[in-house]
Amino acid sequence: MPSLNELVRAHTDLDDADLTWLHLLLADWQIIADLSFADLVLWLPDRSGSGFWAGAQMRPTTGPTAYVDDLVGAFVPAGRRPLLDSAYERERVAREGDPEWRDDIPVRVEAIPVRRADRILAVIARNTNLLGVRTPSRLELSYLQTATDLTQMIAHGHFPFPGQRSDHADSPRVGDGFVRIDESGRVTYASPNALSVYRRLGLQADLTGLVLADVTRSLVPPKRRPDEETLSAVLDGRMPRDTEIGDGDTVLILRSIPLRPTGEHIGALVLLRDVTDLRSRDRELVTKDATIREIHHRVKNNLQTVAALLRLQARRIDAPEGRAALEEAVRRVGSIAIVHDTLSQTFDERVDFDDVADRLRVMVTEVSSPDARVVTSRKGSFATISAEVATPLAMVLTEVLQNAVEHGFAERTGSVTITARRLVGRLHVAVDDDGAGLPPEFDLDGSTSLGLSIVRTLVESELGGQLQVGPRPGGGTRVDLDIPLG
Repeated sequence: MPSLNELVRAHTDLDDADLTWLHLLLADWQIIADLSFADLVLWLPDRSGSGFWAGAQMRPTTGPTAYVDDLVGAFVPAGRRPLLDSAYERERVAREGDPEWRDDIPVRVEAIPVRRADRILAVIARNTNLLGVRTPSRLELSYLQTATDLTQMIAHGHFPFPGQRSDHADSPRVGDGFVRIDESGRVTYASPNALSVYRRLGLQADLTGLVLADVTRSLVPPKRRPDEETLSAVLDGRMPRDTEIGDGDTVLILRSIPLRPTGEHIGALVLLRDVTDLRSRDRELVTKDATIREIHHRVKNNLQTVAALLRLQARRIDAPEGRAALEEAVRRVGSIAIVHDTLSQTFDERVDFDDVADRLRVMVTEVSSPDARVVTSRKGSFATISAEVATPLAMVLTEVLQNAVEHGFAERTGSVTITARRLVGRLHVAVDDDGAGLPPEFDLDGSTSLGLSIVRTLVESELGGQLQVGPRPGGGTRVDLDIPLG
């Protein structure tokens, strides 16, 4: 299914500013669909004048759909839908007297021109499934009147509001709570859900007839409110704004949409949503996240303590083989500690492995090549990877670097380069050194080296990847890792 951007650029003369306006409209047209109990389809005029392209579609959550199929990308020739032609050419809302019949469903159609400044950018077709229509209640009448005001604003270029979007990802919808206020900020209608929200704040009376700003101030302590300018802008309905308020037990989001169908302010639509449970879960997630990071921090500290004890023990051992074995264990424990240290500073279970790899390079070089005979470097980026991959990969990288520094150079100087790249869901890592190279009789499958055994087990069993060890072009050794990132 083509996107709005693709359709605009392929078939219309609309510029980037026009496209931005349309995106602002689409960000809020779920509200209009729900208030109208109708499907909305955005029709874009073809640059040749030969017809219209369906650029976007929205179904209502408050009533039955008039369209079972998706229309985005469809083309309607000029003359096929006279209402579209009329609304576009006459630059005003066009309505049809008799309903259309689609799949044995009567559908009432209206066409609303989308104006920006002095131009008509597109036409919105509002399609109401009449099988769901019954004698309207007061709520439905308030919805429909507000939808009419908003469509008039679209036709006159007063909606959407330039640059205005909700600041909240969980912005309220029509069904969450609907309040209509007049030009003085007095409530003319409040839906049952809106009234329930205010009941939870402590309201005892009906909202209708009350000044929304005054009643809200009386229910919400000053320290739980935003600044007075924001509160007044939202509750008086003069500005398209949203805000979050609460009384300590209940938290709600309020959003105002000023109504100016002919340019003059006549009131506002105020949507509200009780987000108490959402905020409670947010706090729980923050607490859990802090706990997890603290655990990683403590694991890192414990591992560093283990490494320090092993280092002390190594100093007390006279046998060179025993001392070397303990020093290798120190490095292995240290590589795991680095991963947990990185995790303790992040807000999720993913690791910026570039930082880990660089710290491992420094650690191995400082321990195995204290006189800086070997220089290590990194090319490319590991990017972020999951903690499940990061820990074994850190151990693998430590072993490979250790082998390169200790066995590839001995008393020689040289360099080791780590090259990382990601390709189609896999991580490719090459570790190249310009050292002495592999012995002639080297066989990876037959190797009895503890370090290589650890590397093979981690790469093939733990990470599900592939390992290759061979000569480097130009001399030295190359180790290749190919690891799926899942």
